[in-house]
Amino acid sequence: MGTLIYAHRGASKLAPENTMPAFELAYHAGADGIETDVQLTKDRVPILIHDENLRRTTNGTGFVQDYTYDEIKRLDAGSWLSSKFSDTPIVSLEEFLSWVQDKSMYLNIELKTKVIAYKDIEQKVYELLCHFGLVEKTVISSFNSDSIKRMQAVAPEIATAFLTSQNIKDLPSFAKQLGVSALHTKYRLLNQKLVDNCRKEGIDLRIYTVNKASPLKKCYKLQCDGIFTDVPHLAIEYRKVCQ
Repeated sequence: MGTLIYAHRGASKLAPENTMPAFELAYHAGADGIETDVQLTKDRVPILIHDENLRRTTNGTGFVQDYTYDEIKRLDAGSWLSSKFSDTPIVSLEEFLSWVQDKSMYLNIELKTKVIAYKDIEQKVYELLCHFGLVEKTVISSFNSDSIKRMQAVAPEIATAFLTSQNIKDLPSFAKQLGVSALHTKYRLLNQKLVDNCRKEGIDLRIYTVNKASPLKKCYKLQCDGIFTDVPHLAIEYRKVCQ
């Protein structure tokens, strides 16, 4: 199949990250999958936003966990990037899954549990994936190994991935012992040895966040299982040349 291209928070160089315009652009560009981030609101609704705090990507302030979903969906999550995206709303996980349900795309859902350990987020995400029949198309990732373990307890059948930017000793072996099916690492950790050791352990290797020509070509040359990119349209063009 070659290296799969996941649109990182959608086509997030071209539209506001983790919003429907970014997801639509990624889909029409031909991305193999979408990567997105999940946090919980005050009333326990899973929504798609990267930061725990609202200030960077909306006109709101404060923490996601301190607002209800009704309050959050009234925020403007687009104007920070461009006025043409004014009043673009934050998306709930349910809305996103309803949209992607009939599309031939893989999903990577990152549980944002490294800073705030949202209670029962694993169960809530799993229930929605089941409702839309998307468990088999989804990988659940997190920087928090405890969150990964909780997801594995809730749903042993779902694919999980350990996210890291740290050069942990014998990283593929660590991932194998954690029971994940994939390792998602920052690009600067990528080398032939890591690729070989992941293959030895039977662990898929996906690399983030890869946007420029040289890194993209290296990922394709080393035959990484997947990449996360803000520019899926460019990644697809380079893949045509390299693979």
